Amino acid sequence: MNGQPQGLGSEGVEERFEEEDRSVEQVALNLQRLRAKRYLSLDGLARLSGVSRAMLAQIESGRSVPSIKTLCKVARALKVSVAAFLDTQGFEGVHVLPAREGKRLVSADGALVSRALFPVEQPSVVEFHELRLAALGEHGCPAQRVGVYKNLVVSQGVLEVSVNETAYLLSPGDAVVFYADQPHRYRNPADSETLAYLVVTQPER
Repeated sequence: MNGQPQGLGSEGVEERFEEEDRSVEQVALNLQRLRAKRYLSLDGLARLSGVSRAMLAQIESGRSVPSIKTLCKVARALKVSVAAFLDTQGFEGVHVLPAREGKRLVSADGALVSRALFPVEQPSVVEFHELRLAALGEHGCPAQRVGVYKNLVVSQGVLEVSVNETAYLLSPGDAVVFYADQPHRYRNPADSETLAYLVVTQPER
């Protein structure tokens, strides 16, 4: 026995250690950012969390790997989720998206208006959209990359969703899931606006 974990070659061990190093660095950066955002000194955070100043300093410098128990104490003091320490986008667990500030995309003919219901500046494998299709309007979507699929539910009005050459008529509350790596089309056969919500899931890289 050479002390190397069974089932891991030298490259696997190196990758594991690199991942651990990145995690330690991410915790250090996020702790510094969250503490600075609240104008807390190390002493102040130590008093609020019950974690010693020395330990906090070691975590922020990346010289110490904190236990889950320690991270839970610090998270409670900062009023964030423990997951916020590992996040790479600066997400603290709550992100309010005011309706007036939502990013909207309008089709060339103005029939379809799509509003992003997720932070578009943060890369995500899951997207959430509000769709509004004008009365008697329609909109065609080109095939997307392989593995992308959509989950759509109608909230108001009716909507015909065509995937390739097959059409599905949806009423309020009806939902459809389909792979989007094929041409598809939305059509509103009614004389009133259709409101629907769409979740787009990207394949994991």
